[in-house]
Amino acid sequence: MRHNRTCLMIDSAPRLRRALLVALSFALGACQNTATQSEPEPGLAAEIRWTSYGIPHVKADDWAGLGYGYAWATATDALCVIARDVVVVNGEQTRYFGPGDGRDSSDVFHKALLDEAKLSAFNRAQSERSIAFNRGYVAGYNRYLREHRETLPASCAGAAWVRPLAEDDVTRMALGVGIRYGLARFHQQIAAAAPGVNAQPLAQAQWALPVGLGSNAIAVGRALSDNGRGLLLGNPHYPWHGASRFHLIHTTIPGEVDVMGASLLNTTRVAIGFNKDVAWTHTVSTALRFTLYRLELVDGDPRSYRYGDEIRPIQQRTVRVADASGQDVERTVWFSHFGPMVESEALPWGDRYAYTLRDAVIDNYETADTYDAMNKAASVAELEQAISRQGVYWTNTVAADRQGNAFYADISGTPNVDQALLDQCQLPTERQGLVLLRGAPDCEWRNDPRSRVPGALPPAEMPRLTTPRYVTNSNDSYWLSTPEQPLEGYSPVIGPERTARSLRTRAGLTQMRSLIESQGTLSADDIQALLYSHRNFGAELLLDDVLAVCRGDDALKDLCEVLSSWDRTGNVDAVGAHVWREFWSQLRNVDNLYREPFDPARPVATPAGINTENAQVRQAVVDALVHARTTLAEADIALDARLGDIQFAERNGKRIPIPGGQGWAGMFSMIMADLKAGRGYSPIVHGNSLIQMVTWDDAGALDARGMLTYSQSPEPESPHYSDLTERYARGEWIDLPFSDAQIEADPNLRRLTLTE
Repeated sequence: MRHNRTCLMIDSAPRLRRALLVALSFALGACQNTATQSEPEPGLAAEIRWTSYGIPHVKADDWAGLGYGYAWATATDALCVIARDVVVVNGEQTRYFGPGDGRDSSDVFHKALLDEAKLSAFNRAQSERSIAFNRGYVAGYNRYLREHRETLPASCAGAAWVRPLAEDDVTRMALGVGIRYGLARFHQQIAAAAPGVNAQPLAQAQWALPVGLGSNAIAVGRALSDNGRGLLLGNPHYPWHGASRFHLIHTTIPGEVDVMGASLLNTTRVAIGFNKDVAWTHTVSTALRFTLYRLELVDGDPRSYRYGDEIRPIQQRTVRVADASGQDVERTVWFSHFGPMVESEALPWGDRYAYTLRDAVIDNYETADTYDAMNKAASVAELEQAISRQGVYWTNTVAADRQGNAFYADISGTPNVDQALLDQCQLPTERQGLVLLRGAPDCEWRNDPRSRVPGALPPAEMPRLTTPRYVTNSNDSYWLSTPEQPLEGYSPVIGPERTARSLRTRAGLTQMRSLIESQGTLSADDIQALLYSHRNFGAELLLDDVLAVCRGDDALKDLCEVLSSWDRTGNVDAVGAHVWREFWSQLRNVDNLYREPFDPARPVATPAGINTENAQVRQAVVDALVHARTTLAEADIALDARLGDIQFAERNGKRIPIPGGQGWAGMFSMIMADLKAGRGYSPIVHGNSLIQMVTWDDAGALDARGMLTYSQSPEPESPHYSDLTERYARGEWIDLPFSDAQIEADPNLRRLTLTE
């Protein structure tokens, strides 16, 4: 171990001066008489320039240097969040935070799934570029921690779980992100699975998409844009808290990569963003990520199963995790050749059958190279080639380019399961959308030489469309990415075709159609206004029918007055939006609700109208209105409350009004928050998060605007804890400086040069 002789070269930086002086004094003290806990790597160098709102622009001459600066820039805003995620993927939550909220089963899951064999397989598959970046990332994070240990935010100051990174930690985080919305959704069922009588209480598996994920995206091509260039609106709906928050960042290696956008706090690439030629975004797709298999057990031996003519053992993997008292204990996780065993109330490990899960992402090691190729793409055609490397795990991709092409694709980690295999192997289940197959040799996922990932659907068999007009996605399947050119004929495991779309999908498509019919061509301002109008399509479509029922009942007069005067938006000044929200939460699943059922020939316009001629539906409308009144009264929320007064983010004691609402209630502008008695809809759980509007001017120069609704840092001590949130509340956008000239012209420019 050698002494740290790192030097800082610091330009004038008024808003960072105090933090840097503290860091400098700490670093100089280390140079005098202490040794570092981890070896710095000589030769690492990066420049970080921060523009307004704390947006870092990281430049380096090589990939190791880029990782070095990237880690420092991200740790500046969120070291505590990264450190917390390291605890998660290492299976150490119970040790530091106790066993509640599923932390004990999460520890068992991560220890067993992210073992040394898995890390080794992942690392062997990585490019030299990616390995160098990760090496630099570890050095940058550890240096930041070393020099700021005494000034960390309150959320992790002095915490024993904050420690220097190892390169395996970065690998575990990369794998952990990939499986977080597949295998990891069943960590309780995996950790609890055991042969014979299970003494542990079994959980009921939740197969639906976890709360916190969704998105809107619109790409417009040259036939509809006002200057023939592409337009892209990216509007992911991600969590406002935790490691899945976005973080704005710009990364550059001159002559090799120059890309800006956002990463998740626990990832190491720009995941959604743009370069000078192309812009892209993601929306969570409907494609299947896993299948369950039912194993036929050998009589009298619940640890063995029949596989064709073979008898195979169910393997066990023993891990050591902390128990509730903090003592290490051994836990066993069981595996078939398909993957981990699972057990729940509906899927018991009995004497005859047991259940196992195969995931499409756990053995996919392509993500770093995929996103590196995306970051360097010069057109949507090159972007399509990049995502065909199969490293996009569970999202659609929507993009536009400088040449005026609009692009949609669901090329994501999906089992290679076609209708013929389903007809031959699928077993009935009570859960819609869940695929359960016989655990037989002829029911294995198909291997296709066109796929880089064994058993995964090859990109050539997945839906995509390039068009000069427009494409959209709001988390429904690929089928209606544009109504003029439906995509059909794909494997049912990717998503449904010719089925009703969500109100949020229809809201976006309806607004797009109205803009095109009224204007002919569209500008970036038009698409921005589409989102920021915060229109409630559900109310536009159905409220008049509700009012017809409401006005016929004097007992509902107060509700009727509020809903009648409501402007049918989710703007912060709207009065009545919350009444509709609570009303529709009860009515939306009523049988025979619509007067006009879904018609695949009119998929945007239908279903439509409340079926008020049906007595049961009419009574359901009354009951739902009464429910809304009762729910709000019990929460001490007035019927005529202004939305911004009861839906807000609180930042250092200040309430910041937040526009938007639930997609299921008809909002395109998505915000999700649970109702809290005496408070309202706060804190915000998820919804509009990163918003980017990217286009090019007549000469082809980039025009990028955006918003990070919750601001760059989750730490209350940060100057960038609420600045963007306040601008979002006012309906504003910011320019995203990309060129050197734009960066250097920023009035709040701060600069730091890091060298080892």
